[in-house]
Amino acid sequence: MSDDDIDPETNPRDLAEPLRRAIGERYLTYALSTIMHRALPDARDGLKPVHRRILYAMRRLRLSSTGGFLKSAKISGDTMGDFHPHGDAAIYDAMARLAQDFTIRYPLVDGQGNFGNIDGDNPAASRYTEARMTVMSEALLDGLDENAVDFRPNYDGRLTEPSVLPASYPNLLANGSSGIAVGMATNIPPHNIGELINACLHLIKSPNAVDDTLLQYVPGPDFPTGGVIVEPAENIAQAYSTGRGSIRLRARWHSEDLGRGTWQAVVTEIPYQVQKSKLIERIAELIQSRKIPVLADVRDESAEDVRIVLEPKSKNVDPDVLMNLLFRNSDLEVRFSLNMNVLIDGVTPRVCSLKEVLRAFLDFRRDVLTRRARHRMAKIDNRLEVLEGFIVAFLNLDRVIDIIRYDEDPKAALMYEDWSKPHQDTIPRAMDEGDYRSPLAGVDLAGLSLVADPEAVARGVLAEEEDERKIPSRYAGREDGLSDVQAEAILNMRLRSLRRLEELELVRERDALMAERAGLEDLLDSEGLQWQRIAEELRETRKRFGKDFARGARLTTFAEATEAEEVPLEAMIEREPITVVCSQMGWIRAMTGHIALDRELKFKDGDGPRFIFHAETTDRLLVFGSNGRFYTISAANLPGGRGMGEPLRLMVDLPNEVEIVDLFIHRPGGKLLVASTAGDGFVVPEDEVIAQTRAGKQVLNVRAPARALVCRAVAGDHVAVVGENRKVLVFALDELPEMGRGKGVRLQKYKDGGMSDARTFTLSEGLSWSDPAGRTRTESNLEEWTGKRAGSGRMAPRGFPRDNKFN
Repeated sequence: MSDDDIDPETNPRDLAEPLRRAIGERYLTYALSTIMHRALPDARDGLKPVHRRILYAMRRLRLSSTGGFLKSAKISGDTMGDFHPHGDAAIYDAMARLAQDFTIRYPLVDGQGNFGNIDGDNPAASRYTEARMTVMSEALLDGLDENAVDFRPNYDGRLTEPSVLPASYPNLLANGSSGIAVGMATNIPPHNIGELINACLHLIKSPNAVDDTLLQYVPGPDFPTGGVIVEPAENIAQAYSTGRGSIRLRARWHSEDLGRGTWQAVVTEIPYQVQKSKLIERIAELIQSRKIPVLADVRDESAEDVRIVLEPKSKNVDPDVLMNLLFRNSDLEVRFSLNMNVLIDGVTPRVCSLKEVLRAFLDFRRDVLTRRARHRMAKIDNRLEVLEGFIVAFLNLDRVIDIIRYDEDPKAALMYEDWSKPHQDTIPRAMDEGDYRSPLAGVDLAGLSLVADPEAVARGVLAEEEDERKIPSRYAGREDGLSDVQAEAILNMRLRSLRRLEELELVRERDALMAERAGLEDLLDSEGLQWQRIAEELRETRKRFGKDFARGARLTTFAEATEAEEVPLEAMIEREPITVVCSQMGWIRAMTGHIALDRELKFKDGDGPRFIFHAETTDRLLVFGSNGRFYTISAANLPGGRGMGEPLRLMVDLPNEVEIVDLFIHRPGGKLLVASTAGDGFVVPEDEVIAQTRAGKQVLNVRAPARALVCRAVAGDHVAVVGENRKVLVFALDELPEMGRGKGVRLQKYKDGGMSDARTFTLSEGLSWSDPAGRTRTESNLEEWTGKRAGSGRMAPRGFPRDNKFN
């Protein structure tokens, strides 16, 4: 309602409507517009409106596949100005996508210039690129001039545009589609045209065929980037029968032998819709973060084709194990979500099965066939009408020439003249204008009336195609006269056509057209003949775009996902000796080989050695923090020994306020004694403290101000504990519980202070320690200090170290 329609005296509140209804109606309008005119493809031609308008605009610009190219800016501009009133950038992006052979299985636009690449680079600006149609897009438009589809006004009513394209092949499944609407989305993978047509032919032959039978012809998607589908066949069948599912797609690779036992893996095809540059960046991140320690390097050696080289760290690494690690941790394997949500008849959104999509295409092709047949019959009827007039003219050529030469109104005279042979035999040839007798002599032209030709109306077809061609009309009561269409054709005939041979050609053409018309009538009357003609057209399309067509053969293959058995990373790492060095400030490195442990090493200013021991690259190192958490580090991931190393806190999530209690090599099957400054502890199996993440694994629960203090390998049958009060307690190891996590039990009781150290030993061998002079002392008789767990203990033996540590 405009402002002029509103009564000035009307209260504005009377014009208000509830907010709920106002928003609901507007949002519903927006949702329907998005679903029907933007995001979802039509099941008949597989196109969204923007793609359909681009192709139609290119056709109006005469950009055939064999013609010249035209600037993309001109194409997107015409599309925007005539049919698609949206941003030219969006139109150009849609057109560029139709030209990308790594995005579209069968490109619909032939681009010249930079239209983007598989690395994810954007196309050049539209003013630099040029385009034209491909034979595939021409096949979609074939029959547009033959009334095969309905046309509708464009956005401003100046022009008309097709509501759908005739589509001689199932483009929806051939090229796929994706889009997000309001409350629904679609994601359809591309397929092989030859396989789709085989399925269509089977569906024509057996209309009640089930989806499982169609899968014998269409085993799965055929992606433009190739790859290997590793989804089980039963899962693919379920996805196609329900219209929803997912398909696992892997990169194609092979192993190249470099001699002397060395090799490298080469990826030649990557999964669909994966950008190669981002894929390589991801693999490089995996190498840098050492999540895949068996991979040494990745190189992009791609030129026209894809070639990604993966270099292992060791020749002992199994190629299948390396690739399975990459499949799990990178986009070398992806899951393509299938959601066949399409517009049926361009109106109703519905999730369809494979059979339903193919059936919608075949029903549409039948409609196109009948419409083209009726259009052709109308053209034939029009031509037959003209031919009959031409034949009359040739049989009475002298009289026709006289009328055209001497009559003031030759068209009306031709229509009113009695062309029957008895009448014509009575009319002599006019030698001059004075001898000419006009058929209109004494006739009141104003009193004549035109009536529709009863023979044309009787045929029926002409009346149906009234918009295509006007029904011929004759003067009332002049059945032997010519129709207006025939008279106009005779008047427009060229003089060079007035030769005797032309009559024979006209008769021959008339007979051929009448035979063709009879065939078309039989076609329209028989459903079986219609499906037979559709099958012939599909076979012709398969022959044209099948295996012999460029990229017509199947690109994506099928294989079973042979999951390689889980192999420990240590088994894939080449075993080499190293010396692990960790400074007091937590900087860690690995020196090559087993160096002397008393060798002088360089450290940062103010730093010094704390841990140094021999190990191998296949070892796993355990770090025990004062927060009671264990952290796991692979020795193969340690930085080299040329520099000062790297902070241990950057390799694991060790908080700055947490101190490193111990660093040692993991012993499978071993046990550890862990204890806190509060005197609580327990025995834990070493295999249960392995952490799978950087955050570590909480084992000993401590509460401030207490902190984790002791982590010793269990060896012996007794435990010795010393407190800050220098009291020592010895008790049997059996009194300590074996736990996976917890606070533990009390080892020794204290009135003041806490625990200073603890260790396990064999009672029969005595308790040993090092005195300040570096000598080892052993106390064999420990009866004085032996008691039950959680006792107070007795003062330490004479000569026990002043730092209260069992060094």
